[in-house]
Amino acid sequence: MKPATPMNDPNADIVEVEPGVYSVIAGGNSFEARLQGNQVTIGPHHFDVEIEDPRQWKRSALAADAHGRASLTAAMPGKIVRILVSAGDEVTAGQGILVIEAMKMQNQLKSPRDGRVAAIEVHEGDSVNAGAVLAVIE
Repeated sequence: MKPATPMNDPNADIVEVEPGVYSVIAGGNSFEARLQGNQVTIGPHHFDVEIEDPRQWKRSALAADAHGRASLTAAMPGKIVRILVSAGDEVTAGQGILVIEAMKMQNQLKSPRDGRVAAIEVHEGDSVNAGAVLAVIE
């Protein structure tokens, strides 16, 4: 049986104890991991990593060139706080369409591609369920 390490234990417990320093418990063993730039050091071992911010919008090459209708949907239940565009407005990929509040956080939903706002299906103050269509871009 292969001994547990932070790299192969899906149940590893990781806590940041100070900026850039993490305490890792995996398979009953304790490790200290240090993050410096794009490199993690655990003991004598160094690992190159790619850090992704899930909040950062990533433009999809396919989305920018897509044709037809694209629907913006609610990922979870929430409340519409602001509508930033109107039906008929021309928008570019990554442009804010509306702001939804879910779990006490406000999130701006952005256009997946260049196009025209065909419809805004909600109003400010509306409560929406997960999966609800909020706007349509064509």
